[in-house]
Amino acid sequence: MKKIVVITGASSGMGRAAVNLFASRGWEVFGGARHVERIPSGEKIHALKLDLTDSESIKHFVNDVLKKQEYISVLINAAGYGEYGAVEEVSIENVKRQFSTNFFGVVELTQLILPIMRKQNLGRIVNVSSAMGDSFLPTGGYYSAVKSALQKWSDTLNAEVSHFGINVVVVQPGATKSGFGESLKRSIENNSKENSPYNKMIANVEKMSMNYNFNATSEDLAEVFYKASTDIHPNMRYYNTLMDHLTVYFTRNHPQIMKLVVNRMAENFYK
Repeated sequence: MKKIVVITGASSGMGRAAVNLFASRGWEVFGGARHVERIPSGEKIHALKLDLTDSESIKHFVNDVLKKQEYISVLINAAGYGEYGAVEEVSIENVKRQFSTNFFGVVELTQLILPIMRKQNLGRIVNVSSAMGDSFLPTGGYYSAVKSALQKWSDTLNAEVSHFGINVVVVQPGATKSGFGESLKRSIENNSKENSPYNKMIANVEKMSMNYNFNATSEDLAEVFYKASTDIHPNMRYYNTLMDHLTVYFTRNHPQIMKLVVNRMAENFYK
């Protein structure tokens, strides 16, 4: 039986790297993204239009996959982006847009894929979250919120569908070399108000993000996606580095200490 994987966010970053990796290992890959022209090309790669904020686009995407294949081995929900800025200042429109892409679009796509996997009595769903799904930092409130929602939803879904031979797992990457610093800077500047009382904090967050040493690459994360997709006995969570795992572990098990650390960091950002 051929191995079929559906990957969202296939035009850039981790999703694009995953498309290349799975195709190189003999998988039939269906990559979805708004910018189809940026999805890699290849004999085993099918580039398809997908806008996770548009219900009709999601339906067409699934129908296009099913025209070529009657079953799906793995779904990797890798699409997503971050809205950064002070909680007070990010517009509700931008908050809704982020949740529409990072959560509601994932839910809608997964709901359409699940009947196929139930019929097969087999399937794997890999949801890409972030270490920020447990941790938190100034200006990252809405990104943490949407990733936390994705994780709790994933765990609940796994409990409901494991009876049908379907496993749902979560990958929690830390920061990667995928334009994160520049994206954060653009998002913060877009969401910040003139003469904001948060300007000093925001400037220091930008400085920190631009100077951060991003060791992990998109290709590194693609390997994690592959392991999460193929492990015979999958874990609930997958991490790229020990530091990613320790960040999540520390936040979960020592929330009061984490609160003190982040609060002290925020105070320093105002100096």
